[in-house]
Amino acid sequence: MPQPEPRIAGFPQAEELAAIRRRARSAARRFRLPFRSRLWRGSAGNWSGAGVGASIDFQDHRPYLPGDDPRHIDWQVYARTGAYSMKLYREEVSPFVDLVLDASGSMLYAPAKRDAALEAFFFYAESALASGAFFRAMVVRGEHIRELDAQSVLAPEPRWPSTDGAGDGVRALARIPWRSGSLRILVSDCLFPAAPETIVRRLAPANGRGVVVAPSWSEESDPGWSGNLTFLDVESDARREARADGEVLHRYGAAYRRHFEQWEQACARMGVAFLRLPAERGLTEALRAEASRGGGAVDPWA
Repeated sequence: MPQPEPRIAGFPQAEELAAIRRRARSAARRFRLPFRSRLWRGSAGNWSGAGVGASIDFQDHRPYLPGDDPRHIDWQVYARTGAYSMKLYREEVSPFVDLVLDASGSMLYAPAKRDAALEAFFFYAESALASGAFFRAMVVRGEHIRELDAQSVLAPEPRWPSTDGAGDGVRALARIPWRSGSLRILVSDCLFPAAPETIVRRLAPANGRGVVVAPSWSEESDPGWSGNLTFLDVESDARREARADGEVLHRYGAAYRRHFEQWEQACARMGVAFLRLPAERGLTEALRAEASRGGGAVDPWA
């Protein structure tokens, strides 16, 4: 009998995960996916498409061509002009939604940031499925990409992939098979040594939309280091002895702020929404602020 796949070390147990899901569902009752500002491609559904369809939303006219359905002739135009003209209606589709969770060591090291990341992941997953979108989820762990089907994502305790977590995941994220015209959502702390463009370029809209949700933790942005310390690289488990003083903290803080300024600038240049998600703030509050400023990562319910 096949054995159940073990979980990734650091992922929450069932009881913790249930609480995370409840918070995500609460947010989903207040906010929804940012579909309203784009025309989408997909199969029949409820959102405005980029083509011509059979909805009740009138779009335009065009001349009649042999073989056209005569039921769509605009007889009022014919009465005025004597020319046959076809009514065109806005296509209604179910968009593609591709959701990727970065499960690197830095995302799982601090429970507060891990939980914030999972809340965002489940918010987008459940919102996509509730909207009728064609949804696909992937988890990146080290250099591996693992796809989760909708049934697995909605399971009370998803079987997260247990692949080797070595590496920061940059090469894997560069290989994500984003679908053309999709809403592309990456949940990641963005703590990569590579330039942001390496990843953001793949998220940039191609008849779709890109969103980066970056969970953060106050002890990363403002650590209280002092004295002789052992620093741990959570991606490789490498350790290094160093002394931390005021000058070290100043340089670290400046580098941290510059790093995220570069991410924000790269996303702005390429038309990708960028949302910082402080673990201490909570998902609902962060989404409320994002919707108020029109940042593009989420829409409020009307």
